[in-house]
Amino acid sequence: MEPVEAREAAPSGETNEEYRVQVTSKKQVTEQINKHKETLRELLDRQPDVDEETKRLLVQELQANFEAAVQENVLVNGKPWEEAPDDEESEAVDLERLLDDTIVETTRRRRTYPRKILPHVIHSLKAERKIMGLYEQTVQPQEMVRDPEQESIMNDLSAAAPVMVKQAIQVIKSINTLQKQAEGLCEILNMKPSHASMEIHREVFGSNGQSDAAPLPVNGGTGSRQPIKRAVEEAAEANCYVPLSKKSAAEEKPE
Repeated sequence: MEPVEAREAAPSGETNEEYRVQVTSKKQVTEQINKHKETLRELLDRQPDVDEETKRLLVQELQANFEAAVQENVLVNGKPWEEAPDDEESEAVDLERLLDDTIVETTRRRRTYPRKILPHVIHSLKAERKIMGLYEQTVQPQEMVRDPEQESIMNDLSAAAPVMVKQAIQVIKSINTLQKQAEGLCEILNMKPSHASMEIHREVFGSNGQSDAAPLPVNGGTGSRQPIKRAVEEAAEANCYVPLSKKSAAEEKPE
């Protein structure tokens, strides 16, 4: 009886052992199942003796049996396939857990790190003060003494600068006006006398009726132009005026 009981106890102990594969994600297992489904389909397509309908039924049956066998022999995070959550749910749980862990770690660092950093900060500040105390001023700064005369000159110059600017602007404007007037005068001097102006000149300076008075040139020539002195004498004679030199000469002739 003892060997029989031992043989019965041995299988019961073996059944307690777990032979299913441990995985962490349903998504990876599903990808592998789909890959091997394609392999089964390719193998059946290579059988020329089987018609298409039979191939289709065999492919469906083989794929279903293969998927069921894989799911039965897999544990997702220690749970059977039906009880394990989907990948989306597990990812959400993982994100929430990661967020909680991050918040806890940040809170711990904010509470503990300042206390750890404070002694080092104090030590570095003391060291900087000691280093600054080792420096010596090799050159004494010299105070600048202001010169009152120079300051008064600068103030006068600052006050006179706007007035000088205004005067310079006025001078520039007057120079421009004078330049325009000079240009106009040059144009007038360069103008040639017209026929009407020559007639007026002849009437004013040649109204004594003498035939020997030469007329003014029309084209502006200088060879036949009447001298100014002669014109003045003719104008004086026309007005019954005789200069003193001619009057004395006329009085001496009868004697």
